[in-house]
Amino acid sequence: MQPDILIADDHSMIRKGLKLNIQLNLNYTDITEAGSCNELMKILVKKKFTHLILDIILSDGSTLEIIPNIRRLYPDMNIMIFSMQPAEIDGEALKQYGIKYYLSKSVGEEEIIDCLNKFLHNEVQLKTNGIQSFKGNPFATLAPRELEILHYVLKGFGTKEISETLNLKMNTNKKKKNRIYEKTNAGNIKELIELATLYSVNY
Repeated sequence: MQPDILIADDHSMIRKGLKLNIQLNLNYTDITEAGSCNELMKILVKKKFTHLILDIILSDGSTLEIIPNIRRLYPDMNIMIFSMQPAEIDGEALKQYGIKYYLSKSVGEEEIIDCLNKFLHNEVQLKTNGIQSFKGNPFATLAPRELEILHYVLKGFGTKEISETLNLKMNTNKKKKNRIYEKTNAGNIKELIELATLYSVNY
């Protein structure tokens, strides 16, 4: 039986390139596309997929915000993160949601095809492309909610805006923001942005 695949990325060229690669090299044709978190959730509510290929940042926000909802809808769906962001930044948070596959957009086409083939055949291990534990990256210690808040802090959102966007109490938001600064040892927003740039955090 062929897998039912959903690709979610905010860049149409990446979606179409992945789709074409899967169709031509792996002979799987049942592929749907989404470009935003909102579009992705609308599609998932209407149809069940066996495999989801997902970028961390979509046009309307971070997918870390909706992964818990996706997991509630489909606890057993196989999910692969396909992102420019280094695996160590979100790896620990993603493992909490049972996501074992992380593929960098920076690898070559041959490696992408090989890893997609393993993922779509439900092979458990992707070796170097599986999510592992990383040390040294200050962002690797952030909890899922802290990573969501970080995304908006780096985009320049104020505390009130973030609280409204994520439906958080102001005090909770402030505490989590303080934890972000503590865990990354950033003294202010300028240092946090410089650190995010250094470690290739997408926002």
